[in-house]
Amino acid sequence: MSLGTFLMALPHFIIDRYKFESSVRSSVNSTNSFIPCMTISSWMLSEGDHTSTVSDKGCEHESRLSMWIYVLLGNVLRGIGETPVQPLGISYIDDHAPEDSAAFYIGCIQTVSVIGPVFGYLLGSLCAKIYVDIGFVNMENVDITPGDPRWVGAWWLGYLITGLISLMSAGPFWFLPRSLPEGRMAKFSPEGTSCTGGSTVLDHNYQADDTASFIEMAKDFLPTLRSLLGNPVYFLYLCVSVVQFNSLIGMVTYKPKYIEQHYGQSAARANFLMGVMNIPAVAVGMFLGGVLMKKLRLSIMGAARLALGTSLLGYFLSLLFFALGCENPRVAGITVTYAGIEGLSYEENPLSVNCNKNCECSPRDWDPVCGEDGLTYVSPCLAGCRTSHGSGIDTVFEQCTCVTNGNQTAYAGQCQQHRQSCQQVLPYFLALSVITSFIISLGGTPGYMLLIRCIKPQLKSLALGFHTLTTRTLAGIPAPIYFGAIIDTTCLKWGHKRCGGKGACRIYNTTSYRTAYLGLTLGLRTGSFFLCALGLLVLRQHVLKEESGLASSSNTGSALAELQAYRAEDTNNSHSDQSPRISDQSPWISDQSPHILDQSPQISDQSPHISDQSPRISDQSPRILDYDTERETRL
Repeated sequence: MSLGTFLMALPHFIIDRYKFESSVRSSVNSTNSFIPCMTISSWMLSEGDHTSTVSDKGCEHESRLSMWIYVLLGNVLRGIGETPVQPLGISYIDDHAPEDSAAFYIGCIQTVSVIGPVFGYLLGSLCAKIYVDIGFVNMENVDITPGDPRWVGAWWLGYLITGLISLMSAGPFWFLPRSLPEGRMAKFSPEGTSCTGGSTVLDHNYQADDTASFIEMAKDFLPTLRSLLGNPVYFLYLCVSVVQFNSLIGMVTYKPKYIEQHYGQSAARANFLMGVMNIPAVAVGMFLGGVLMKKLRLSIMGAARLALGTSLLGYFLSLLFFALGCENPRVAGITVTYAGIEGLSYEENPLSVNCNKNCECSPRDWDPVCGEDGLTYVSPCLAGCRTSHGSGIDTVFEQCTCVTNGNQTAYAGQCQQHRQSCQQVLPYFLALSVITSFIISLGGTPGYMLLIRCIKPQLKSLALGFHTLTTRTLAGIPAPIYFGAIIDTTCLKWGHKRCGGKGACRIYNTTSYRTAYLGLTLGLRTGSFFLCALGLLVLRQHVLKEESGLASSSNTGSALAELQAYRAEDTNNSHSDQSPRISDQSPWISDQSPHILDQSPQISDQSPHISDQSPRISDQSPRILDYDTERETRL
């Protein structure tokens, strides 16, 4: 895991420094002022052919690099390191912990695994505030803020820190014993509970073959996997997990971006809110879910009902998110016209109007400024600004012909006036998000215990590992891809890469974004409930079958218990009857002991006769055993 984490941070130290797009050009005669709106002749004079030559060289160097390969290999190494932790660890805990405490212990493990992302989001929030090339560039020349869409934080710094922590945590594992003691593999729950259809949780008599060779294990893998997938409850649980994990991973992946776009928060603050509010609610919910299972001693059906009930309640509460939206930012030429009239535009041509037609402006640039009229303009050039003073984020643009109100001035950055109403909605969104996260996570531990209890004990590690593999492959990989593709259809303004091609989205249609994001998330969960209902019916059938089997076996068990009680009572009575006689005869025995010693030679002389009679005694033993069997049958 540590090696993979370091490998993912490597591209930062290989590629060139980050250059964000800007439409501001230096004046030919001054180094302290900028001329946003320049004629074609002035622009050619200031730029010349040098820029294109440098750009071409940079693009040739960039095209030879494939940085995504390092990230891919790093994730592969991390996946190899992470895989054994959950299946083997949780399986070991379930095998060795007491029956009524297993759910509590597993709930603790699940809670701790959720606390990790809390620190991850907080670390991500800290790194997002730091410029990506910190220590390599002069920060006085960086004129954008963390709230700007062009800002890129120090993403690589988080990987270095977590890689170092992973390396340090690997040390104690070398001091664990080579082999762990075999635990108790038999568990008995009076409430009943298995859904393996044949081999129940009561039949934990499987012993692993430590001497099995790898070839033998490979031969048994496919039949074992076929047997595992032949369990209808496990198969339906796997399908439900895949669908719900698609919804969960897509929601978590794009929730910080959703907060950014809808409520005008920076990436650092969005990550901070996720880490401080949402993730702790999930951790507490999973912990209390394990406590509830222990205190209420829930059966397998009780755990299934709890998991389904909390999921349904969280689903209905999540529908309220549709009402907590914000309006689109007022950007001239994109969401409103230059006159301030509402109207969306997905084209680049409406950016060029009469007020900026004499400027040589590129419609691809994204360098927003806020005019005194309350409109955000895509760039100072498209605002018609002809002069400027100041530097960095304090730059003020003047003589902006497209700004109709005030002194025709504009300031760097987007306007925030329209975000005031969204700031009032944000606390309600966060409160509802915390409540729904807590309620849904209450069913996390009972649902996981349902998975463990519904499989044969010898298939437990394989079942947990296959569940992890399936959810990560069919949910962890595709969900961010198609969620991102659908969300990108709501983009209103795309950025452009330095060497050509489409870059990151600069501004979204917030209404369409909300509909696509929430609709896809809740739509997947809606489909999963149909599978949950089917799985609940199948589970109930298996539980009823197990209960009928336990009822028939309990009759036999009561008969055997009666027999054992009768035998114990009979033995105690015979011992009680003989004890006075033994006590009364003890003096006589003591008096006769010399005579017994005198008779010992005679006893020794009779030993051949005793040996001759032993075959006759052995021949009578079957008749004695038959008599015992008949007696037990009558009882």
